[in-house]
Amino acid sequence: MSANSLDGKVAVITGGSRGIGLGIATAYRAAGAHVVIAARKPAGLAEAREELLRVKGDGDVHTVVANAGEPEQAEQCVEETMARFGRLDLLVNNAATNPYHGDLLDLDLPRAEKTVRVNQYGMIAWTRCAWRAWLAEHGGAVVNIASVGGLIVDPHIGYYNATKAAMLHMTRQLAYELGPHARVNAIAPGLIKTELARAVWEVREPILTAKLPLRRLGTVEDVAHAALFLASDASSWMTGQTLVLDGGATALPIGVEG
Repeated sequence: MSANSLDGKVAVITGGSRGIGLGIATAYRAAGAHVVIAARKPAGLAEAREELLRVKGDGDVHTVVANAGEPEQAEQCVEETMARFGRLDLLVNNAATNPYHGDLLDLDLPRAEKTVRVNQYGMIAWTRCAWRAWLAEHGGAVVNIASVGGLIVDPHIGYYNATKAAMLHMTRQLAYELGPHARVNAIAPGLIKTELARAVWEVREPILTAKLPLRRLGTVEDVAHAALFLASDASSWMTGQTLVLDGGATALPIGVEG
């Protein structure tokens, strides 16, 4: 059996109906896992399930309508997962929101609270549910999808990035608190070519890639491969760490113009 095999394991993936979340669900199913994808919109979940069922794999695919920022919906999703599969080995905290673009001093409280509720507290709430339902007794892994923005300064999405920086710290904190039973790691992607980010990368892709050491933007598959590694036995002695997937953006000298 490959070290990257997830045969028989059950994974819950928030924000799993599109983009990075769907890419991770695809990789996990191909590796043998049963996948539960959670998202807010039933239509998107139905389409994602059909796409996942076309992926070669023995695992089942289940969908749950849930908002990552609502703790009671996290509980319902985990309860439904346990009722259906009897276990929950892997949790991917992928769902995020970014309702505000602008300077920190102009940020209003409602949008600040919404961002924290989903990006920070949501991660805690879902992890707590998975921990109490299965991980505390049987072990497993948590993979948090953060952002390279948590490591840098950005002129437009500073508050979103601050919540992602908090996510990186909480990954280390949870790794300490949940060990040795569960491993907790994070991924910090750079700009990934998703539909959600199309407005950012489509027009400027040649300019953006010219500056990167690897001369290309990231793909959903890049993140999915990293998430598979962190979920599998291939990373069995790794916890509290962050994998930065940015094509080398954070390795550039200050002032580089490409």
